[in-house]
Amino acid sequence: MDWKVRFIDYPTAFRKMEREIMEAIRQVLVGGDLILRKQLEAFEEHLAQFVGTRYAVGVNSGTDALHLALRAVGIRPGDEVITVSHTFVATVAAIHHAGATPILVDIGDDHNMDVRLVEQAITPRTRAIIPVHLNGRVCNMDPLMEIAQRHNLLVIEDAAQALGATYKGKKAGSFGIAGCFSFYPAKVLGAFGDAGAVVTNDPQVAQRVRLLRNHGRTPDGDIAFFSFNSRLDNLHAALLDLKLPRVPQWIAYRRRLARLYHQRLADLPALRLPPPPVEEGPFYDVYQNYEVEAEGRDALVEHLKAQGIEVMLPWGGRAVHQFPALGLSHFALPKTDQVFERVLMLPMHTELSEEQVDYVAQCIRRFYSR
Repeated sequence: MDWKVRFIDYPTAFRKMEREIMEAIRQVLVGGDLILRKQLEAFEEHLAQFVGTRYAVGVNSGTDALHLALRAVGIRPGDEVITVSHTFVATVAAIHHAGATPILVDIGDDHNMDVRLVEQAITPRTRAIIPVHLNGRVCNMDPLMEIAQRHNLLVIEDAAQALGATYKGKKAGSFGIAGCFSFYPAKVLGAFGDAGAVVTNDPQVAQRVRLLRNHGRTPDGDIAFFSFNSRLDNLHAALLDLKLPRVPQWIAYRRRLARLYHQRLADLPALRLPPPPVEEGPFYDVYQNYEVEAEGRDALVEHLKAQGIEVMLPWGGRAVHQFPALGLSHFALPKTDQVFERVLMLPMHTELSEEQVDYVAQCIRRFYSR
């Protein structure tokens, strides 16, 4: 279909940086720097500086970042890990692959973990909590960290959608024992394929992740244990390092578009919008996605598609516990269930123009005026 407004626009994003991208690729290939070389080390250093942690370890995806982080902090069979169902399946899959049991709690109005429900989900087997900073908004971390400290629990942040987001001035990924990032192409900082990273202030966790990502191989060539192949390729690292300095301006532009959406749509009673960007207050959101709740969601989606606007339902329209094969349907999550009857994501990316946002808003208003 010939879309008037794309949900994501990879070709335009590439063309904007084509000369720099191709030169970075040329330098990597001419130098033969392909696996675990200087470009990766440079990106890891710069990413840690950006997030505000001592260490960053590049891995091959956000999924592996979660999986390896869980293993690195000692999560094992018999343990329970608390998280949410409104997340990509990778969050819960990482718990499963570490041998632990996922315990799902409900979300709040901001679509993030309802921290008030965490304490009642804790059992003697609970070892960790994974808050998911969804859509570029950090969870309510002060009370969550207090709960974790009180019960001696580890916090591993799923910050896949929240690079650059802050809570009370502290960046996503820097609160817990480890933070996990995805650099999937559609992210605020995206590679040209899969890529991810684990950040931490703990030298032992950082070293453990380095071993886990590279077959358990030590710097002197010994094998410490059976492990995985989850290295971040140098080529991706070089391109991510090229883009990283632009992240603040990209975030500023996303916040500008979010403000415009809010101005155009906030008065519609049929819509529930995410909180608008504010300069004061605890939350600095980066709007990885612009996720709304809408009355008559399915009809609205069809209407927007007919107008040439590409929209998406998160995770294909189902939360993790709503996939029967995963065996998680026994969790009672009424707020999550309610949200997934209404939720959709509007276009949000740095190639989106203000005129296109106006067009999307006009089409939505036209739908609800019928």
